[in-house]
Amino acid sequence: MSFEIHVTKRLGDREIALDLSAEGGVTILFGPSGAGKTSVLNMVAGLLRPDSGMIRVGGETVFDAGGGIDVAVERRRAGYVFQEARLFPHLKVRANLSYGAKGAVPEDQAIAFLGIAHLLDRWPLSLSGGEARRVAIGRALLSDPAFLLLDEPLSSLDAARREEIMVAIEHIRDVVGLPVLMVTHDAGETERLGTQIVPMGF
Repeated sequence: MSFEIHVTKRLGDREIALDLSAEGGVTILFGPSGAGKTSVLNMVAGLLRPDSGMIRVGGETVFDAGGGIDVAVERRRAGYVFQEARLFPHLKVRANLSYGAKGAVPEDQAIAFLGIAHLLDRWPLSLSGGEARRVAIGRALLSDPAFLLLDEPLSSLDAARREEIMVAIEHIRDVVGLPVLMVTHDAGETERLGTQIVPMGF
């Protein structure tokens, strides 16, 4: 599964321009805040339309300005984990995980390697930041995505919670084998998790 992202996008007084080709693993968009990293994730997900260029994921063109292609968000099969977990507050963890689940990754397998079995009957508002992130990753995995988009998945977490999430991402990379496009500004995360590193904003 490959990512090919060749796009430009003007946002206010700055322009994002990215040329990226990556093959599997964890591709990290690394750079300071304001570099446009999250905007790139949004363009890949179909939430933000590039001004020009092309995006291909796994050999499928999901956006081509010249060819008039702009595949709908729901057909891109992106598992998007935002900076905020965005869990449904009116559903317990078990129901959050089941929402949109398609059975490609067994639910018990995801629950086990994410270490969230003890959270299944909890309400989202009772979860810590690290617990909520793990549940959000689980929900994304169970939706049968073709790839994952992770936006600063380790931000604002203490050392122990960061380690839990990093272990989960390593499992996704090395065992599940799902391609990941991840945003971070942390050099340690980049060095440990990145298969390919794409600097932005330097």
